[in-house]
Amino acid sequence: MDDSTLIQKARQGDGGAVRELYQRHAGRVYAIVKRLAGHDEALAEDWAQEAWVRALRALPTFRGDARFTTWLHRIAVNSALHGRRSRMRKAGRETAMDDDRFSVRAVAETSVLKLKLERAMERLPEGMRKVLVLHDVEGYTHEEIGAMLGVNPGTCKSQLFKARARMRKLLSPQPLPEDDPAEEEMATCSI
Repeated sequence: MDDSTLIQKARQGDGGAVRELYQRHAGRVYAIVKRLAGHDEALAEDWAQEAWVRALRALPTFRGDARFTTWLHRIAVNSALHGRRSRMRKAGRETAMDDDRFSVRAVAETSVLKLKLERAMERLPEGMRKVLVLHDVEGYTHEEIGAMLGVNPGTCKSQLFKARARMRKLLSPQPLPEDDPAEEEMATCSI
């Protein structure tokens, strides 16, 4: 059976005709994309498979103006070039990752830091904590925070400054005396 008969049957949904077209031309499609993929056989296989998917989807539009092999060749080249461009775009967006980032030690350090931050936030007076979270975490402006809390934006700025200073002290390597009255006096909040 010639290609034109197989194409006609494949268009009508004949799986055997599709299989026969694949068996006749798979080697050529693979050879084309392999040249574009270089030594990466897995990549060539992916691109060849993509070429066949595109060819089978486009089979109803094949008019027969050119030989089937020419049409299939063009689809294979376009699929490989599309795959290459896609791969290059992804490579441009990817960044190298340090293997240390996912070590047990790194995860433990992250957990310890998270715990320290939570404890330090708990030790802040409620008004300072509100302003710090609304501004530094949620991204609200001082005017928006002032409107939410019913205070002057200047008060929000002042409380944010005090909250940040208090957090620096709480997170510093030197231990703070527990519940020092002088510290608590300094940390009072008017919100």
